[in-house]
Amino acid sequence: MTNAQTSFNTLPLSPATLANLAQLGYTEMTPIQAAALPPALLGKDLIAQAKTGSGKTAAFALALLANLNPRRFAVQALVLCPTRELADQVTTEIRRLARSEENTKVVTLCGGVPLRAQVASLENGAHVVVGTPGRVMDHLERGSLTLEALNTLVLDEADRMLDMGFFDDITTVAKQCPKERQTLLFSATYPEGIAKLSAQFMRAPLTITVDAQHDSSQIEQRWYEVKDSRDASERLHAVSLLLNHFRPASTLAFCNTKAQCRDLAAVLQAQGFVALALYGELEQRERDQVLVQFANRSCSVLVATDVAARGLDIAQLEAVINVDVTPDAEVHVHRIGRTGRAGEKGLALNLASLNEMGSVGKIEVLQGQASQWHKLDTLTPTSNALLRPPMTTLQIVGGRKEKIRAGDVLGALTGEAGFAKEQIGKINVNEFSTYVAVDSAIAQDALQRLNAGRIKGKSVKVRLLDGALSGN
Repeated sequence: MTNAQTSFNTLPLSPATLANLAQLGYTEMTPIQAAALPPALLGKDLIAQAKTGSGKTAAFALALLANLNPRRFAVQALVLCPTRELADQVTTEIRRLARSEENTKVVTLCGGVPLRAQVASLENGAHVVVGTPGRVMDHLERGSLTLEALNTLVLDEADRMLDMGFFDDITTVAKQCPKERQTLLFSATYPEGIAKLSAQFMRAPLTITVDAQHDSSQIEQRWYEVKDSRDASERLHAVSLLLNHFRPASTLAFCNTKAQCRDLAAVLQAQGFVALALYGELEQRERDQVLVQFANRSCSVLVATDVAARGLDIAQLEAVINVDVTPDAEVHVHRIGRTGRAGEKGLALNLASLNEMGSVGKIEVLQGQASQWHKLDTLTPTSNALLRPPMTTLQIVGGRKEKIRAGDVLGALTGEAGFAKEQIGKINVNEFSTYVAVDSAIAQDALQRLNAGRIKGKSVKVRLLDGALSGN
């Protein structure tokens, strides 16, 4: 039964929007949606504290879409995000929620993509712009983006944008927005910079906080002590002990530095795990490939820093490993909250040395519970077989530019190539490349048949995405 208080039907949304929400399976609002949407739809400024995966994107997307006039071809809403990945996810969600309305155009403005293509998209008319602060500023300076028709400004994951040094950029962008606008600020944590930001350009904002705790019955949290030494080898070795003991199909391992990320990925790859590293300095193409492989379950372990992992919302994440304890207790809660979602059980495995006990204490205070400690020597391999991912990724040369769609790839694999639909996983179509996950057992066969066959009547080049990147 849907609770009458949290039903989307209680909101002043158009019948077409409500019908689309029902079709998308959105019947009951999440806590952040129930708290944020009524005041946001009344035009109030909001500071909302909510973590990734809480449904916050729909909370601000429905508000900004309600403010749009699709017949007015001007930018009426701007969403600033810390990373390109988050911007892409937000764009996808806004498009899904806008399906029922007239032709609502959403344009993404992020680095790593030529400015020319983005300028052309803006010239064709955009109602909503989603982007990173630096690239949005580039377009404002060039005059390719104008904001005089703007009525909604959204700052998504504002705490991470502050962490990444975007305070001045955000202020510069906000000053170019009309004063009479609505500002919605979403943040997982509440550092002092948020109050400073809001004091500069928000009008009597309402503050909404949704409990940052996780259902402890969904996430089993275990702590293991490692030696307190400058040599990180024991800590890195402990990660493989955890993986071989618990054998999670999909693990996100957090390190506090990019050097530690690279070292751990190299150690795991040398032991035969399919592990990838995600950190700030990766080229955009490599970053895209890493994320595609982890999200489609053809990589078992993603080793990442907090900033690099921001905005990642991976379904069916069995485990989170904190290789280093974060000194920020709220960040710890945020890290482990990526597992145990949507009614699934999750595992949070934490390594800590004696000199990190101060940080552990802060986490205990925030979570209101003592840590459960276990000994590393209780970890034993539960199988002799290597922990391998269930899927393998094939990369097809050609993407949106060649008008390839996911259905074309699925059709080629299930039609002419003769594979079962169940053997095909996620299909990601990017601008110049298409990635398809296939059951690892058929990967070589699928590669040969696709290379010998056709997609949309044309021959294509296909390769297995592995080698140095994934440690195969």
